[in-house]
Amino acid sequence: MGWSEALLVRPVSLGPKSADRVRAINRLQAQLLEYFPALERAFDYSRSKAALLLLTKHRTPDGIRRTGQARLHAWLKKHGTRSSAAVAQAAVDAAKSQHTTVPAQHLGELIVAALAQEIITLDQELAELDALISEKVTEHRHTRVLLSMPGFGPVLAAEFLGATGGDLTVFQTADRFAGVVGLAPAPRDSGRISGNHHRPRRYDRRLLRVFYLSGLSALKSCPASRRYYDRKRTEGKTHIQAMLSLARRRLNVPWAMLRDGTTYTPAACRSDPLAA
Repeated sequence: MGWSEALLVRPVSLGPKSADRVRAINRLQAQLLEYFPALERAFDYSRSKAALLLLTKHRTPDGIRRTGQARLHAWLKKHGTRSSAAVAQAAVDAAKSQHTTVPAQHLGELIVAALAQEIITLDQELAELDALISEKVTEHRHTRVLLSMPGFGPVLAAEFLGATGGDLTVFQTADRFAGVVGLAPAPRDSGRISGNHHRPRRYDRRLLRVFYLSGLSALKSCPASRRYYDRKRTEGKTHIQAMLSLARRRLNVPWAMLRDGTTYTPAACRSDPLAA
């Protein structure tokens, strides 16, 4: 498989798999609410691998109470999960808070077990796909440039290259590229009303996602991006508005880097769009 095929895998296959994962988590939580609401509240099942693994074997109040904290901890630890002691204790505390067996429990626990295993399997497939993309994206000549920019990792770089091919000359200007991404407001003036700007009706949602997520990541690793975001918040912008403004400003950076074939350097110079 060449690099271009690997790049196309994510928007075509990984997107639906991610959606399947979200749906499975929502169904799992809904089933738990039917017969074991305390356990549903105890964990964030979108993030805790240990909590999902727990549900493949221990998922009823009476069963968890019989097993006990020590054996739950040992079982989770044996399977290599993190925070196994805390997860075991939280599960036992949830079980101790409920001593009523509801009619939906027998069927509900079977569905929960199947959904938990499905989510674990999807997580493994997504991780393998991410690893494949991270490996193959290095074959593209623009990867080094993109990875030098704060907030861009291999997967986001792959999505960017999959959507653009790395050739931005077709867009002619950064402003036109911003319009395609959905970060340049389009005028919707009518009659004597002017200055009525909205996001374009047609834009590339994949690229908008790339710049939004890279901006979120950059808040943790790039002081210039954090300062710009904080300034927008002090100006009264909401979180979403400030992030979109940051994404628009950051768009100028890969545009210039790919145009000039240069990598990003944290600049004290005024020419750096993020330094202002």
